[in-house]
Amino acid sequence: MDNKLRILIQKCIEKDREGQHELYMLLSPVLYGICLKYMKNKTEADDVFQDAFITLFQKIHQYKFKGSFEGWAKRIFVNEALEVLRKKQRQLHIAVNNEVQIEDTNVSNVENYSNSIPQNELLDHIQQLPDNYRMIFNLFVFEDYSHKKIAEKLNIAEGTSKSLLSRAKRLLRSKINDETSKKVS
Repeated sequence: MDNKLRILIQKCIEKDREGQHELYMLLSPVLYGICLKYMKNKTEADDVFQDAFITLFQKIHQYKFKGSFEGWAKRIFVNEALEVLRKKQRQLHIAVNNEVQIEDTNVSNVENYSNSIPQNELLDHIQQLPDNYRMIFNLFVFEDYSHKKIAEKLNIAEGTSKSLLSRAKRLLRSKINDETSKKVS
């Protein structure tokens, strides 16, 4: 960790407004991107982004200067987004059925699509996925969680995680194929 970042973190621990602003400006592009990946639209992403930064500043004293600070901050933002999605699901009485049959998960990764469409279009397609699909997809593809880790984090069966990922990839592939077909026509 470079000395400048260490000083910024220390300023934030001391609740120095200038230090908080500098850290915010330094990390906001990456952390806002996380919010956009998990939430359905910009408004929801903005809310999560704001709440997660508040949490980050409240918990910054817990950072032990071991490991990547950016990684530590990203976990806060991912957890905040997941909590919002969990609350939303509870409010809508959406329950994930733990008895879902495992489907074939040997579908190609999203990276195969990143060369064929612009990144902002790919993000739009990801945001259109149903909440539970988007949550599993992001944790697996972008956060590199295993299905076991996802199952533990979301309190679902490992097979459910695999099935939802497969469905998310299939739906995403379909959206991208439709988009590509429209451009060719």
